Amino acid sequence: MSSYTATADLRPTARSVVAARRAVTEMLTAWGAPHDLGDVELLVSELVANVVDHAGDESVLTVEVSLADTWLRIAVVDGSAIRPVVHELDHTAARGRGMQIVEAVADRWGADEHHGGKRVWVELDAPQV
Repeated sequence: MSSYTATADLRPTARSVVAARRAVTEMLTAWGAPHDLGDVELLVSELVANVVDHAGDESVLTVEVSLADTWLRIAVVDGSAIRPVVHELDHTAARGRGMQIVEAVADRWGADEHHGGKRVWVELDAPQV
């Protein structure tokens, strides 16, 4: 299998959630990636929405996508050094479930320092046929 990589810079606005989701889906379709696009869209939406909610609108966010063999890695880079936290489920809270979703859907996820900010990444293995 071939390896592919792509990046996209976006402003951290609500519109960028939809734009990132569409861009990643189109890339993976063009690459012939065997991954579940519903899962991919959900993960991209959660990662980008976290930046929109927490990083502020003066920064730029970058979506990085790479596909190698059966592994897909999607990362979102922003200028905030505050790392995401998986909160305990609170049924009374209107929000705060995003990283629980990421943890449940991704095969692996993490966050690394990146030039004074952070890179939050998820990895998905291709489904076994």
